[in-house]
Amino acid sequence: MRHALPQRWRDLYHRSSIQLILSLSFTAVAIVGMVFMGLALFLRFSFTSNDQAAENSRRVLAQVNLNLDSYLRAMMRVSDTAYYQVIKGLDLAEEDLTDALDLLYESNRDSLVSIAVFAQDGRLLAAAPLADLKPSVYPPREEWFTTAVDQIENLHFSTPHVQNLFQDPDYHYRWVVSLSRQVELTRSGAIESGVLLVDMNFSGIEQLCKDVSLSAQDQGYLYLIDSDGELIYHPRQQLIYAGIQEENNLTAAGYSDGSHTERFQGQRRQITVKTVGYTGWKLVGVVPAESLWDNYAQVLLFFLFVVCFSIFLLVFVNLRLSAWITAPMKKLDRAVKDLEAGQETVDFGVGGPHEVEHLSRSIQSMVSTMHHLMDDIIQQESQKRRSELEVLQSQINPHFLYNTLDSVVWMTENGRTEDAVVMLTALARFFRISLSRGSSIIPLSDELEHARHYLTIQKMRFKNKFSAEISAEAGAEGLYTLKLIIQPILENAIYHGMAYADGDGEIRIRAFRQHGDVLIEVSDNGPGMPEELVERLLSPATPAAVSGSKGSGIGFRNVHQRIQLTFGRDYGLTILSEPDSGTTVRIRLPALDHPDLEPRREGSL
Repeated sequence: MRHALPQRWRDLYHRSSIQLILSLSFTAVAIVGMVFMGLALFLRFSFTSNDQAAENSRRVLAQVNLNLDSYLRAMMRVSDTAYYQVIKGLDLAEEDLTDALDLLYESNRDSLVSIAVFAQDGRLLAAAPLADLKPSVYPPREEWFTTAVDQIENLHFSTPHVQNLFQDPDYHYRWVVSLSRQVELTRSGAIESGVLLVDMNFSGIEQLCKDVSLSAQDQGYLYLIDSDGELIYHPRQQLIYAGIQEENNLTAAGYSDGSHTERFQGQRRQITVKTVGYTGWKLVGVVPAESLWDNYAQVLLFFLFVVCFSIFLLVFVNLRLSAWITAPMKKLDRAVKDLEAGQETVDFGVGGPHEVEHLSRSIQSMVSTMHHLMDDIIQQESQKRRSELEVLQSQINPHFLYNTLDSVVWMTENGRTEDAVVMLTALARFFRISLSRGSSIIPLSDELEHARHYLTIQKMRFKNKFSAEISAEAGAEGLYTLKLIIQPILENAIYHGMAYADGDGEIRIRAFRQHGDVLIEVSDNGPGMPEELVERLLSPATPAAVSGSKGSGIGFRNVHQRIQLTFGRDYGLTILSEPDSGTTVRIRLPALDHPDLEPRREGSL
């Protein structure tokens, strides 16, 4: 493995062109320098982008804090108005607070849910808009009440909760944030303590905090907690209360104002904290680190654009320079490739340095010698193929002639002179078509006629043990075919399939066109052949006596080889046979409209 990699580089070097090597070398050096410079710029931009994201979060939180502060101040003004302008100016023994609280509630009903005044023992003194406490409610046990009593100097804001103090005939239960404070009540000139409760509608705070965007991809969010880390507002508050999701709010309560980085539930996040004045609440902005990387998209695209454009310029300049240096070698290389592609006339005259010109003259001399040698080889091969065709055809004719004359002798010896005359007449016509004035390509109609005479002879010899049918598709008989290709197939069908028939043997010959070819099918209902014998019949390595009887397969192989030598490997015989299912031999030939044997034979060589 240690030596494999250097060997691969050496192989790649030897396969590469001079221009490619020069271009890659110059380009690689320049790209390495550009990548280092680009990475430095990218890291610088990344740090700047981080700082900008943190600054953006601080600005957003400052704006939300300003809005929230304004909202809380408005509620505090309601509380101050109720205390200083209503409660302090009334004597509870002589006047009722209800009308004044109703008026104050109506003036601020969009932001308020209720406003109420309680005595120190928890009795309800006045309330708006509802004035009936639930029997089960005991205010001194409520957190907002105890906090106001214990810390009398401050205003106290509670966490969000459902307002459930008053009996509501409409059964409306709203989420509120309670603002409570200790107040001094006047009764018959005496001062006693009490608690003023202002329930703010939580939706007002929710509207200020929701839909706040801390990142360009809106993946950041903001939540609000009190000084102890309890959630006041969170965009997924219901899911957190239900235990489906979690938030790191207790940890965030200990953060100081500013930006922090934390890892929560396996996710790295940027946290920005801003304390809300007067309340001790904290606004917490959360931006996932993944969204910060998304902010680098424009920087990264710009970096990639610069690098790609620079690489393009470098490659273009290097290619032009290396092309000028290597132009003579490339021209010589193209000439050699044209020669490899089979182009006969190739110009090897290239300019350039002395070494290149000398190489081009040497190659030109070598190509001229190769052409002469190839012409000699092609001529010898053509003569060899013609000799093979003649030998194959000479094997077929004597083979059939021997079998036919044997039948004529047998008929003569048995006194069947008239039948012998008929057979000899058919034989004469058979050989008239076989000769075909020396041509190897004859009309398909003549080849079918040739087969018909052969069947006449064989039916007489086998005493009509089988019937024969010859048909041709319209237009097929006008095509041309290689002669003497059906008779050897018929010979095998008769000797192997019809020899033991008892008048029920059938042989069918059918010729038809299929796409650009012509097919001739010879079918019989004989005993068929096993698969291994079918495979061996057309094999050139099979011995002559495949089956050990007459018609042993030499006819099949001769016809198959003649067709392939003439028309190529795409044509020839296909044998379809199974035991007890008959045999079909399919002959595939090109559909020739005229006897153009020579061009096809030359192409097959």
